[in-house]
Amino acid sequence: MGKPSKATKKFEKKHLKSVLEIRKANAKVKQRQQIKNKAQQRKTEDNDFYKGSEENKTADAPKLPRGAKKHDANVSAMSVDDFFQGGFDFLEGDEAKKAAAKLGKRKRQGADEEEEEEEDENEGVDMTGYSDDEDEDNDDDNRAFSDSDNDDDDNISEDDGMTQKAMDELAKKDPEFYQYLRENDPEALDFDDAADLAEVDALSGAEDEDEDAEQPKKKRKTDAKKEKKEKKQQPEKVVEPEAGSELTRDMIARWKKALLDTHSLKAARQVVLAFRSAAHLNNDSAEEDPRQRFRISDPAAFNDIVIVALNHLPAVIQHHLPVKESAAGRAYVQTEGSKFKTLSTLLKTYTASIMHLLSTLSDAKTLKLTIGALEPLLPYLLSFKKLLKALVKTVVRFWAQPASADTTRITAFMVLRRLVVIGDRGIRESVLKETYQGLIQGCRVTNSTTIQGINLMKNSAASLWGLDPAVGYTTAFGFVRQLAIHLRNSIVHNKNDAFRIIYNWQYTHSLDFWSCVLAEHCSSARLAEAGDKDTQLKLLVYPLVQVTLGALRLIPTATYFPLRFHLVRALLRISRATGSYIPVAPALLEVLNSAEMRKPPKASTQKPLDFAVNYKAAKAYHKTRVYQDGLGEQVVELLGEFFGLWATNIAFPELALPVVIQMKRWLKQTGKKTGGNRNAKVAGALVLLVKKVEANARFVEEKRAKVDFAPRDRAQVDAFLRDFAWENTPLGAYLAVQRTMRAEKAKMMEEARKEEDSKRKENEKKALEAAEEEEEEEEEEDDE
Repeated sequence: MGKPSKATKKFEKKHLKSVLEIRKANAKVKQRQQIKNKAQQRKTEDNDFYKGSEENKTADAPKLPRGAKKHDANVSAMSVDDFFQGGFDFLEGDEAKKAAAKLGKRKRQGADEEEEEEEDENEGVDMTGYSDDEDEDNDDDNRAFSDSDNDDDDNISEDDGMTQKAMDELAKKDPEFYQYLRENDPEALDFDDAADLAEVDALSGAEDEDEDAEQPKKKRKTDAKKEKKEKKQQPEKVVEPEAGSELTRDMIARWKKALLDTHSLKAARQVVLAFRSAAHLNNDSAEEDPRQRFRISDPAAFNDIVIVALNHLPAVIQHHLPVKESAAGRAYVQTEGSKFKTLSTLLKTYTASIMHLLSTLSDAKTLKLTIGALEPLLPYLLSFKKLLKALVKTVVRFWAQPASADTTRITAFMVLRRLVVIGDRGIRESVLKETYQGLIQGCRVTNSTTIQGINLMKNSAASLWGLDPAVGYTTAFGFVRQLAIHLRNSIVHNKNDAFRIIYNWQYTHSLDFWSCVLAEHCSSARLAEAGDKDTQLKLLVYPLVQVTLGALRLIPTATYFPLRFHLVRALLRISRATGSYIPVAPALLEVLNSAEMRKPPKASTQKPLDFAVNYKAAKAYHKTRVYQDGLGEQVVELLGEFFGLWATNIAFPELALPVVIQMKRWLKQTGKKTGGNRNAKVAGALVLLVKKVEANARFVEEKRAKVDFAPRDRAQVDAFLRDFAWENTPLGAYLAVQRTMRAEKAKMMEEARKEEDSKRKENEKKALEAAEEEEEEEEEEDDE
């Protein structure tokens, strides 16, 4: 900026203060007049709705009023369909350009730029199912959110007061003038919120007047007598405190009483303003921010206003705007009336304050209470697409955050599930996409501490894809297709690091998650209950199995054998739920016949590798006994689970024979005195598995020798040993014992890990205390 002229300095010295005072007074008068005009407009619209508009009374088109332009006639002569197709073009002229140039009008460019910045910040492999080339084909959720942006803004307010975006633009263009207003006239920057929230008070008074007008004369006289008798028992009126006043517990108690006794909207407005001040309390410039109505210095008052706002405001909103639910779970709120338009600002301010408060919280109990307060508000927020999109992102972030407690994750998931139930197709699709993206981001780091939370996320998110089978299929198809594209690219582009797109935790958890989805919604029992409704998701079983098998064999080295075991478990889950045969035995036999398992191991002092939280083994584990023992345990376990799926199948002997031959051949080769693998632990476990499989084959042969139907009778073949419990078979009894032993071992390891963590924390605490004591002693010595 250049140096101000002499005239400018003279104006600032003599006239600027008076001009600002005049502007301030005019702005207040203008706000009051806007509120009156809006109330009069609403009454006029209601009268026209009940009495009928002037256009319906006459068949001919009305004449143009004096001063009207030509395009006004074109618009009035249009039908509704024609207006939506091209009517907006007539309204875009010089007036629209002038209105857009005003400081108080709302702009959308900022929101679009923020969305573009968020997309640019997302780095790494795209596991969300939609690549950059497919944005145009898969942006239904963006259209769903953006279609009603105009309605969103129009329902809030149409005043010309200074908005938050306008203030931000003023701060960028002329920071010196903005700072002067902030220091000398802060209320000049606080037009919009005060005007909008003031309408809540007007609505509250209008409701009382309407109720009195609707009553008959006799009842009014009776009520007047009762009012005189009960005057002493009536609650005190809500007095609006001055801007910048100190928030006290007495004020909060009066507001709480008004909310509970009369569902007062005036008290609700004050609570929202105080709650907004509390939510922004931790900001660096919270005390200097002129938009905050209250100052909060008492921690007890802060706690009280947060509890009152979260616990009692949803009930007040529900009282004035009841939510109607259908038998299918869909929620409906009357949004056409003036009451919803007036309360929309209160709703948006309250919701935005909750979202801002969430960003400052870390306590699990407080997070649960705060996130839980969002669930009753969801039916009202369906009309605010932009706010709802930001809300979904906030809730998903806490649901997928590795540091979140289980209670926080469950509460956040209930909010997402409620939104999928009551939302339309666009909202459901958007929630599912955000949920999957949050899951992928949350499982980037997998260790013994985060694995339980990741499993909770996968199991909870899997249930969302069954609430709407049509939307669930379209989103799942896109995500599985993107996984297949990544696999194809890693195979085609034969580079040194191309396989890293596949061999990472995000891709592994993605395949495992979709196996959970299909296992939950494509099981035989589920399909029998739902009929033909859920058959769409079952179409994804084959492509997902093919992608998983391709990723499993991409790099057949000993380093990535742990990842192979993860993917085999995912395939076994699908096979168990759907009854589909998936050939996983060859993948396990490849591990058994690898050089890592055929050669004698070397001694090592490494800890046993935890295969549950590792997808690859470090080089230090290669050709060691501890790693070979772990591989042998995994192969025996997974082969046993594979055979257990078909323990009662009539074709079990033929299914097991080739695998048994391969295992016996391996035992024979490794049992040689020279050059063989003399690992007695692995050999003993494999010998026991072979015996149990052969015993089960003989058991099935005995049972099928007594049948009287041919192999072509498919119904009888499928019904073979259907009612026979698999645990009672020779192989089933062996697997039940092995599962119990593994569960006890995992429990002991978890207890040992927790004990180590507690000891480590105690040692760190003692070290900090010792360091503090040393510093105090050094300070005392320096003082002496």
